[in-house]
Amino acid sequence: MKIGVYICHCGINIAATVDIEKVTAFASTLPHVTIARNYQYMCSDPGQDLIKNDIKNLGLERIVVAACSPRMHEITYRNAVRSAGLNPYFFEMANIREQCSWVHSDKEEGTGKAMDLIASAVAKVSLHEPLEENEAAVTLRVLVIGGGMAGIQVSLDIARSGFEVYLVEKSPTLGGHLAQLDRTFPNLEETSSILSPKLEEVQKHPLIHSFTQSEVEGVEGFVGNFKVKVKHDPRYVDPEKCTCCKKCEEACPVRVPSEFNMGLAERAAIYLPSPLALPFSYVIDSKNCLYLRKGECGKCREICPEGAVQFEEVGMEVQLEVGTIVLATGYDLFDPKLKPEFGYGRYKNVLTALEFERVLSPSGPTQGKIEINGKGPKSIVFIQCVGSRDKTIGNEYCSRVCCMFTAKQASLVKDRIPDAKVSVCYMDIRAFGKGYEEFYEQVQKKGVLYRKGIPSEIYQKSGKLVVKAEDELWGEPYEDEADLVVLATGLTQRRDADQLRSLLKLSQGPDHFYLEVHPKLRPLDTATDGIFLAGACQGPKDISDTIAQAHGAASKATIPLFAGKVRIEPITAVVDQLMCAGCGLCEQIFEYRALKIDPYRKAMTVNDALCKGCGACNATCPSGAISLRHFKTEQIIAQIREVC
Repeated sequence: MKIGVYICHCGINIAATVDIEKVTAFASTLPHVTIARNYQYMCSDPGQDLIKNDIKNLGLERIVVAACSPRMHEITYRNAVRSAGLNPYFFEMANIREQCSWVHSDKEEGTGKAMDLIASAVAKVSLHEPLEENEAAVTLRVLVIGGGMAGIQVSLDIARSGFEVYLVEKSPTLGGHLAQLDRTFPNLEETSSILSPKLEEVQKHPLIHSFTQSEVEGVEGFVGNFKVKVKHDPRYVDPEKCTCCKKCEEACPVRVPSEFNMGLAERAAIYLPSPLALPFSYVIDSKNCLYLRKGECGKCREICPEGAVQFEEVGMEVQLEVGTIVLATGYDLFDPKLKPEFGYGRYKNVLTALEFERVLSPSGPTQGKIEINGKGPKSIVFIQCVGSRDKTIGNEYCSRVCCMFTAKQASLVKDRIPDAKVSVCYMDIRAFGKGYEEFYEQVQKKGVLYRKGIPSEIYQKSGKLVVKAEDELWGEPYEDEADLVVLATGLTQRRDADQLRSLLKLSQGPDHFYLEVHPKLRPLDTATDGIFLAGACQGPKDISDTIAQAHGAASKATIPLFAGKVRIEPITAVVDQLMCAGCGLCEQIFEYRALKIDPYRKAMTVNDALCKGCGACNATCPSGAISLRHFKTEQIIAQIREVC
């Protein structure tokens, strides 16, 4: 057996705390090692060429690369080995960066540990067996979950590529939070000029099938072949017949807080969800409709000239078959009641930024006129970082959009009420995007006062709000009276996110947003093959970043569709049918639904397409009947012997 060992300097990442020449000399003395080399960057094309040429010229049969984490470049090196005519699973990677050089300051210790790790990798690779990847056909359709800006853009990109898209949205209309905004930063464009053309294209595109008032309730299968169960709730109004004449709304005796207007106005039980609603049709709120709850009323059906109201409509379940899935479920806003010092919920003139956005909007409760209790405010205080960068409530991350949407709203206030006193209490200003810093400076020039320091308390005195804070630049406490306080609430993961996370077998980060495989190399992929992330469900981001990520997710989702087939990773569990007792313990702890009992043999079987090679079943099996390809017991023991 001929083994080649290749050691990476990784610039100074490894070379600074590992004696590369000494490690190379040591590697050349290991059993079966024919050649040991080192190079500045093994992942570069010249570095990979070293491996390819040695395989061809020296007849190498096994390859070990000592470099960074396998999560970074294992696939890179496997492809290099494959292109040289060697089975890609005759390759092993030793992590001498994250697990060695980065955690050692003493060069002698780092060098010794690097030697142990390389010896361990050589011992394991000598026992490797050839593995072959299987292939599976791909269903040429995509499921997009979430009908906000990210989901809309993903759907359009995929449909333009010639593939069918199922767009599933939980609410009665597409558009998400973007539909509630008046203008966007930094150019103060009307939101409708961005959203309306995209909604119109979604509606007209023959390859996009939208399901509003629908939820994903079940997902089975694997990349290329997912089977999805979608529950569709009735609208009780036929979108094809409804002309939005408003007669039904005027006749309805029920009035409840409007979700679209953030509770600042009321709506009827039959209502238009948004001025830009798609489908552009009224819908009946079954929880508040007197006819659906008690069999009373029914005035909307009586007065509808088109006969669009259909109380007899029932929900249904739809089974969809798709090749890939894109998750674009968006975000929720932080609940400011968790910060009681700001008085939200106690004082009517303490609003969240999204509530104030509805006040600013021409389609809002005051038709764009800034009024609080019927009066125009003369003093407005904006408070940033409410629910962001706050360890006390567990949200340590920056929500990224708050600085700029506060600047936008402050700018609009100065435009509409030039003599108003407008101040912003901030922790730090983060104007990271294109044109954001310039916009921030323009807002200050309009007379908006920025004061560093988040207020400690808001209380009411003589009908006025009093903001108690400390100006950190001056080092002095102050109290400022205000007619209106606007809280820049941060973005959080959706409160119903756990249901989808469980269905799709996703991971979440410490910020509770869905977790990508790698923040730089695979920022759109999830741990489940064929499922991708787009938009704010992966973390807070503004509109431009959301659209950019949606373009990327659409591209990733269509790659298997264009290929027409997917490769199935061969590192999977194997069950010895003779040793298996059929106890089912492995099936109970398995995450990916790849294990099932054979009803005739009473032994466990493995679906290779679903198995991710996590090893949980191997560790759980009391009979030792399950092994893991590429990580067999004898291979692991050989590694352990070298480091003990």
